Formats: sequence, structure tokens, C-alpha cells
Amino acid sequence: MNTLTPILSSPGWELLESLQARQETNPMPLRELGAALRASGIEADLAAGVLTQLALRQAARAKFGPFASHMVFTRDGLEQATRLVVAARHAQRFRASGARRVADLGCGIGADALAIAGLGLDVLAVDIDPEAAGAVAANLRDFEGAQVRLGDVMDLDIAELASEGVDAIFADPARRTGASRGSARITNPEDWSPPLSAVLGWAHAIERVGVKVAPGIAHDVIPADWHAQWVSVGGDLVEASLWSPALAPEGRGRSCLLLDEAGAAHALSSPEGMAANTPAERVEVAPLGAFIAEADPAVIRSGLLGRLADKTGAGIVSDKIAYLTGDDLPDNPFYDRFEVLEVTNLRAKAISAALTSRDAGSVEIKKRGADINPDELRKSLKLGGGSAQLTVIATRLAGRHRAIICKRLPKNL
Repeated sequence: MNTLTPILSSPGWELLESLQARQETNPMPLRELGAALRASGIEADLAAGVLTQLALRQAARAKFGPFASHMVFTRDGLEQATRLVVAARHAQRFRASGARRVADLGCGIGADALAIAGLGLDVLAVDIDPEAAGAVAANLRDFEGAQVRLGDVMDLDIAELASEGVDAIFADPARRTGASRGSARITNPEDWSPPLSAVLGWAHAIERVGVKVAPGIAHDVIPADWHAQWVSVGGDLVEASLWSPALAPEGRGRSCLLLDEAGAAHALSSPEGMAANTPAERVEVAPLGAFIAEADPAVIRSGLLGRLADKTGAGIVSDKIAYLTGDDLPDNPFYDRFEVLEVTNLRAKAISAALTSRDAGSVEIKKRGADINPDELRKSLKLGGGSAQLTVIATRLAGRHRAIICKRLPKNL
């Protein structure tokens, strides 16, 4: 049975909403709430459905903020859903392009469909999973121009969608071997459902096409004239997406976009006119300077580390290791900066001595190009009761494994 069924109609929906309101004003542990529901004679299926939604709504606040309290989720749908701050960016692209009716294909629980509808556009949400379709229907309940369709995206006739007034598409191909969270990720874009080539081909019938892809997608499979963008939120790489020319005011190429929940945004783009499938620019190795910097993962995945290095006058510490270094690295939103204090052997005894001499009481450990386990290294360190908070970066310098003792610098941007 569809586990959402009990809460998508009366009296389940009213019970869920009333308990949600009570939890926000006078929260009760869900275990206690479950016992109270059972004691009051609520059917087991309904009680389980309500408790599941309350738990998912609480977990969803990290992605959807207060909107989560009025949404319906599935466990897998929540894990795979676009964060609301990112979905809002997608929706803005569609509205700015002049689109009027967007098909969200493989919509999941409808994060993107919800953002698109919220900007006043009509939306057609399609998913093969009955639970997802039920969830997105509930989430789009207040939008007259929203329609939900249960079906396989692979069976859709794109020309027929165009005849129905659809003038833009956002697709999120299935990239796992199964529906469960434990299923394996599919790395070959042609094994996605639908295959990436099929999605890209839809642009021949409907020129506005956007597609969510794996952040690790190879640059050489991206169409040269499209725009590829990698997005991080609060320093976490959350998605990559490809946009057809009609949805890419930036022009062709690649970019990374850094967002935070407060709304701040920073973008770094490839040189104007560069093809989106151009190989990443090589970055020159430089001697370790007074500062070392760790680039945001969106910068690295987008192949724009060289662009960032050019803008900041930096080099990398070793071949194919994405730590930037220089004697005068400016404050920059695209990396975290550290002041280099000392370099020592990558051995616990040497690192402990260096940290103790600098009054370290706590330490964070980072690594690139060094085969160590940060947790094991941390346990082996012997620190005094100092007050300094320091960082150990395990990496390679001049072909040798080294530990760089440094101090994290605040961002003032």
C-alpha cells in the first residue's frame, strides 16, 4: 500500500496539520506522541503515516526552511530533492527566459515544480513513483496552474508536450540502480533514466531545456554550446546542472555558484565564449607560500581552479593537488584561507610536537594527496590543554608527504 495514502485525505490530513501546529508550539518527542496516538485509538497505519511525515518535515527544514512544515515527503524524495534556495535559482532561469509552462520530468517530491509554480508559471510534474506523485500533488495543492501526471518519462512524446503548451523542460534523470537510498550510483550518463543524450535531444522540439546531472559528470559529455553550472550551499557541493542556450544568459561555458541560506551568492565563470566541454585549465605548481587555500568543491568540479588561480595570483602546492598557495592570497569567497605556520613530517610524533609548541588545544585535519585517515591521526595526536585552534593539512610538497601546520583565517566578505 502507498504509505502516504492515510494522510492525503480526511481525516488523516487534518490530523497531520493539527499535530504539526501543536509540535511547533509545544513539541513532544515523537515516541511519546506515537504512544498518545495509539492510546487514543488512532489506526496504526494512520499513526505511522503521521509520525513519518512529522519526522521528515523536521529533517527537511535543512533544505526547505519553514516551508517544510507544510509539505509532504517520501524518504528517498527528501534525500534527492533540490534545496529550495537552488530550486529558486532554477525557477528564475525559466521565468527570465519567457517560459510560461514548464514540465518537471522526474519531479520527485516536487521541489523544483514548487519553486517554478511559486513564480507564477504553470507546471506539469511527472514521476513514475506513485508515492512521489502523491507527495508532489499535495505540495502543489495551492497552485491552479499545476498538474501532476503519474508516468514514465521515457514514454513521453516531447512533441506532444509542446502541443499541450509546454515550452520548457526541467529533467532530473534517475541516477541510481534502484529507488532505495542504499542503491548504487550510476556513473555513465547513458545509463541514466532517461539517458543524458535523450534529454539533450529534447531541445530540438522544445528549446528551453535544463537537466540536473551528477556533480562528477565528465566535461567532455557536455554540449559545447550549453552552459554547465556547479552549485554549492554553505560550502557543500549540492548539484550540477546543464542549461540549453535559451536558458543560459551567461552564454556557453561553465560556472560555479556559491550560495548560503541567507541569500548571498557568488559566481565564477569560464572565459567568455569558451566551449562548455573544454578541458580544465592546468594550474602551475608553486612553492609553498605564506598562505594556503582550499577551494570550494564547486570550483574544483567545474574545472575553474585555474581561473581562480589566475585571478588571485596563486599556484598549486603539487601537481594535481587542489590546494592553492601564495605569499599574498586575498580574501576570496571561493576558497578558505589558512596562514602557514610550520611544515613538518607527516608523522604523529612530529605533528604533536609542532602543535604543542604552538599551544594547540584543538585541531582540524584536512588531506589531499596523502593516504591517511584523519580520525586515526587525530586520535594519535597528543595535545596539551592549550587555547589555540589550529589546522593540519596533510598533502605533498615537492613530491614528499608533509604536514602543514596552519591557522584558519576568517572570511570578511
